[in-house]
Amino acid sequence: MSNFVIREAVREDAPLILEFVKELADYEKMSDQVVATVADIESTVFAPQPKAHCLIAETDGQAAGFALYFYSYSTFLGKHGIYLEDLFVKPAFRAQRIGLGLLQHLSKVAVDNDCQRLDWSVLDWNEPAINFYDAIGAKPQKEWLGYRLTGQALKDFAK
Repeated sequence: MSNFVIREAVREDAPLILEFVKELADYEKMSDQVVATVADIESTVFAPQPKAHCLIAETDGQAAGFALYFYSYSTFLGKHGIYLEDLFVKPAFRAQRIGLGLLQHLSKVAVDNDCQRLDWSVLDWNEPAINFYDAIGAKPQKEWLGYRLTGQALKDFAK
């Protein structure tokens, strides 16, 4: 098992973040849905007041994985939370506890920022991820259905 470090992403990581996003999309069989560009990542994740943040895991000097997240808010709790948008570890680095390290680091970010929860979604067929999340004590939110307006439906509804 190699040692790894987790650090905040910097603007120069934008191409790497996009590479991770594309690898994740490929794993999730959604490659055709990635339209983001390096410029998009630079202008959002590295904006003066970013609404999304990213952690990079490195092992032996190589980029091994990432976690991209943003802050959410619970009206019931009256507190912020963190929503983990993407968590991905390259296949060559799996089984080295890097995913666990990224989640633990993000949990510390949440606690340090007085967030009361950490939320994320997982595809229903991704059993390795589901088993991992179950093993760390995360609970599925089966009573909630996710909904999304996107693309033309979003534009039409906004009129």
